[in-house]
Amino acid sequence: MRAFRQFTLLFIMILAHPPMIFSQSDHTLIELPDSIREKEHSPTKATIMSACLPGLGQVYNKKYWKVPVIYAGFGVMTYFIYTNTDYYLSFKSAYIESINGNKNGSYGNLVQRYTSQDLLSAREYYRRNLEISILLTALWYALNILDATVDAHLYTFNISENLTMKVEPALLPSGFGDKPAGGVKLCLRF
Repeated sequence: MRAFRQFTLLFIMILAHPPMIFSQSDHTLIELPDSIREKEHSPTKATIMSACLPGLGQVYNKKYWKVPVIYAGFGVMTYFIYTNTDYYLSFKSAYIESINGNKNGSYGNLVQRYTSQDLLSAREYYRRNLEISILLTALWYALNILDATVDAHLYTFNISENLTMKVEPALLPSGFGDKPAGGVKLCLRF
């Protein structure tokens, strides 16, 4: 069993670092002048910035238009959390007053309007909505970080007009007699 573990570890190391194991040639790095070299753009820095302050990673990536979208999402989520918390606490207090038999307390209007079972159902409904709102806010925060990370990775991606791919049917010589064979011609231009 130990030999199997050692073999598995060696296999994973070979897959993880093939150039280090199989490459024996000497590679020299050519230093480019500052005018040609692109400014270094760090995905790690964008991730950390966006995690510390949502939207800061997008500013680092120069995607300024995304910042209002991020904060609008947080504003909507904050509204839902606040509203659901308010209703949850109101129905919870009204339910407690209803169970205690207090019909003229602070939440007397709810106690007089609804039965204790209705108050309990409403409390659970708003509790569930509050939990979903908190989860969606956490998801929105995670998406903000993920967006900054992906944008930083694609910051230097070439999207010029010279990138094309063309697929068209073609007749190709078959090599087996005089009949041409049908096929697909793929043209890539970088």
